[in-house]
Amino acid sequence: MSFTIEHRKEKDLSVVRLQDNATNTIVDILPAYGALLHAFSIPVNGAPFNIIDNYKDQADVDKGLAISYKSSKLSPFVCRLNHARYLFDGQEYEIASRFVDGNAIHGLLYNKMFKPTDEFADDNNASITLRYHYKQDDPGYPFDYVCEVRYTLHPESTLQVETTLLNLDQDAIPVADGWHPYFQLGAPVNDCYLQFRSDKMLEFTDRLIPTGKLIDEPTFAEGNLLGERQLDNCFLLSGAEETPCCVLHNPQNQLTLSIFANARYPYLQLYTPPHRRSIAIENLSGAPDCFNNGMGLQVLQPGASMAFNVWYRLGVGENN
Repeated sequence: MSFTIEHRKEKDLSVVRLQDNATNTIVDILPAYGALLHAFSIPVNGAPFNIIDNYKDQADVDKGLAISYKSSKLSPFVCRLNHARYLFDGQEYEIASRFVDGNAIHGLLYNKMFKPTDEFADDNNASITLRYHYKQDDPGYPFDYVCEVRYTLHPESTLQVETTLLNLDQDAIPVADGWHPYFQLGAPVNDCYLQFRSDKMLEFTDRLIPTGKLIDEPTFAEGNLLGERQLDNCFLLSGAEETPCCVLHNPQNQLTLSIFANARYPYLQLYTPPHRRSIAIENLSGAPDCFNNGMGLQVLQPGASMAFNVWYRLGVGENN
């Protein structure tokens, strides 16, 4: 078969590998750590190149996951939740799991064991579905829901990530969905070109909480060299789904990442870490603190489900 699935051990990590043998495109996933994306690689200059800024081994994951959240699934809320508190349906809740700044951050599933429920491979694609049943794990989110993540590797080095949330609670529940991958293209991000479908940025407080205002910010709407620009900002996407919502390009090796998202991911969060070796590009269904500000907040009724899709296309050349 052109596409294959392999369960393997690598540096003490249990890895699920999806592979397109025709192009040597490889996707590695870690089910035990929130179903995170560990590798997405294609041959560049004759050697495999992984664009995911990942963890070296199990010890590195255990040490760094709750600090960096690299490639973590963001659920049931995204980015920061102000002072870890929110009001829903007339009741106040407070998340017990907090970040060092006193906010709740990046959801509650980043370190959960996801279980494979289905896998498939043939000459057209390879896919695996991973599932976590959240059962009121944190007292600040006392609801019952399922998060399923399906990775599908398609031809032309295209990776689809579909997340489905299912409400198993007796009442309606608030939800938001997102991802926190860090991408590296073989050069400092200063030397890479960035373009995304937005000229509107959310105004933040000094605690990285949206104020509710939008700021005109057209710098990267048509593409621009990232240079020394420091980003820890959220942008409101616009334009057609058929065009990439974001493109990252390294002119040195011509490696290009194009990201497509459906309308249920209307926000794009970008973060440049101090080391400048990679950049976080996060597709979000809601804005940071949406449990409080309502920007993109979804409310799932009992028994209802909702799916969110993003596609990553990787290639060599400016138009990939």
